[in-house]
Amino acid sequence: MSLKVYNSLTRKKEVFEAINPPYVGMYVCGPTVSGESHLGHARPFITFDVVYRYLMYLGYKVRYVRNITDAGHFEEEGREAEDKISKKAVLEKLEPMELVQKYTNLYHWAMARFNNLQPSIEPTATGHIVEQIEMIKKIIADGYAYEANGSVYFDVEKYNTDFSKKGLPYGMLSGRVLDDQMDTTRELDNQEEKRNKSDFALWKNAPPEHIMRWQSPWGEGFPGWHIECSAMSNKYLGDQFDIHGGGMDLQFPHHECEIAQSTVCNHKTPARYWLHNNMITINGKKMGKSYNNVIKLSELFEGTHPILTQAYHPMTVRFFILQSHYRGTLDFSNEALQASEKALRRLWEAYEWLVKQNFDAQAIASDKTLDEKTATQIREFDEFMNDDLNTAKVLANMFELSSVINSIKDKHIAVNAIGGATLQLLQQQMKIYIEDIFGLTGERRADDGKLDGVLQLLIEIRKEAKQRKDFMTSDKIRNELAALGVQLKDEKDGGVSYTIQ
Repeated sequence: MSLKVYNSLTRKKEVFEAINPPYVGMYVCGPTVSGESHLGHARPFITFDVVYRYLMYLGYKVRYVRNITDAGHFEEEGREAEDKISKKAVLEKLEPMELVQKYTNLYHWAMARFNNLQPSIEPTATGHIVEQIEMIKKIIADGYAYEANGSVYFDVEKYNTDFSKKGLPYGMLSGRVLDDQMDTTRELDNQEEKRNKSDFALWKNAPPEHIMRWQSPWGEGFPGWHIECSAMSNKYLGDQFDIHGGGMDLQFPHHECEIAQSTVCNHKTPARYWLHNNMITINGKKMGKSYNNVIKLSELFEGTHPILTQAYHPMTVRFFILQSHYRGTLDFSNEALQASEKALRRLWEAYEWLVKQNFDAQAIASDKTLDEKTATQIREFDEFMNDDLNTAKVLANMFELSSVINSIKDKHIAVNAIGGATLQLLQQQMKIYIEDIFGLTGERRADDGKLDGVLQLLIEIRKEAKQRKDFMTSDKIRNELAALGVQLKDEKDGGVSYTIQ
């Protein structure tokens, strides 16, 4: 069975066919390092890490490019455009690149804790200013961009008029009609410079107070948001590559603008397949500052956000994300994470026992029906993944198989009920999928729950000591735990969180 993926560009599942097999080029929009990554960022990066791993499992040689946005003019629908890096650098009283390094380091730390593989190439926007300028010059030369007061804008209406005739209209990815976009677009700063409301910035003139600025044919300025991905994907993956990935929130305007820019330069869409993961909501609500529900990854791992009732291990979060299909909705709640924590623990208990066993490949199954059912469920791992990367269905099979494993372990069924060859296949495929494809590690052991319980007991004893003004005992518990690598943190609301170093 061939791999099929849902292509957002055509709005249907398609058989994946590499342009130059066995090589695959995949570009995924990376983080904007103006702040710490949050829970919502975890889903795309874990999703496309699994895509990367699965493609390699299928035998492809993958060049995975994931950018770092460390400069640029950001255009968000319904909001005034801004340079987030410069704005945050002023707030934190840091040099822009000092701020960028700080949050890039935090991002890499979080990705390592999630056990995400490093991309093949991780280019930065500031490292590719020359390529962006050259692409802008070409778009101007072809008549699809214009300069105004030191800024350069992409002429969306002209592009749409010309390329709609070629079956490549603006809005082909998001399904938005240009006339509707122009009617609903808000008037924003510098709107008078544009020929049309829907035009977007390729390059912005830098006002005197702007910190990050580069020389260009149009004066000192800085790049727009969308141009960086077109320039870097083209440099490292060519005029057209296999897969472009990202969150659904990037379909418009970011990916739509990428398509227009690259199509002007190369007369073809930049990627053959566009994959988009759905968003994470928090207790049924979209994440946003107004809801006070934006959970930073460090807060998630340490349990320090007010919404959280405990700290969550990165493998629990990874497992929680993989329990849903990447295009499906995923609602975060403490109850859902705690259920995932218990489920992952049960899976690991079964898996760890399984891989330690030595099964005789020649042993004949005494229960043919159970043997055939088990073999079918193992084979379905590949079938489910080949059907648009359905990790949820694979995990559902794993849980059923875990029940069989535990029944053998507890001697409720005989070990020879299932054939030795089937049991060896189960060992092999469980290891490949759990560790190699899903990227789950053995850090979350079965005794973690006991450790949590012991620590919570010590925290409670310390709390009672403080209430009795027995600060010697309180400090002793804190210091002894610190010596063992467990850091306690007293919260403003009276609660206590901990991190294990």
